[in-house]
Amino acid sequence: MKTVLYCRVSVSEQTLDHQRTQAEAAGYKIDEVVADHGVSGVTTRLRDRPEGRRLFDLLRGGDVCLVRWVDRLGRDYQDVSDTLREFMRRGVIVKTIIHGMVFDGSVKDPMAQAVRDALIAFMSATAQAQAEATREAQRAGIAHAKARGDRYKGRKPSYSRVQYEAVRSMLDQGSGISAIAKSTGLSRQTVHRIQGDPAAAEMALASWNM
Repeated sequence: MKTVLYCRVSVSEQTLDHQRTQAEAAGYKIDEVVADHGVSGVTTRLRDRPEGRRLFDLLRGGDVCLVRWVDRLGRDYQDVSDTLREFMRRGVIVKTIIHGMVFDGSVKDPMAQAVRDALIAFMSATAQAQAEATREAQRAGIAHAKARGDRYKGRKPSYSRVQYEAVRSMLDQGSGISAIAKSTGLSRQTVHRIQGDPAAAEMALASWNM
């Protein structure tokens, strides 16, 4: 049995070492890391990502699939829920670094299964809502940047797109500002700024093509 950490890395600022350090700081011993680079999590199914396909081939019954949050496992409600259920059917245990959630297909009690399935549905829906919010913010930011043409772009953001998405996701999950700052490597002031005006934060990224 092994523990496999799956990561999605969309920009160079978010390193695999940083994500692995977060997992190990949470008490996990990682046997292998599988990572997709430069792949959009809001448009590409897990099975359609190069390393996502390898993840399906790699995991066996009794293995642990570790992810930062369930939104790593798909692009929308259907994709995330299908992935979770497929892994559980195989006997794979899915764990999240954030909040330490565990999804185990070995549960036999009908009531416990119902609670687990309801939680999967809720978390998958939350992942899709976050993805849709991200897409909308991206569209708004791009449109705004194009409308401004070659005018002054303002100060370059002190955060990457991955950090921005991580902050938005953790805020949606109810994480505190201090915990988010520590997890993402950003200052509390930056987290507060993203929280206070996420559209403006997204526009800043778009203006700098980040």
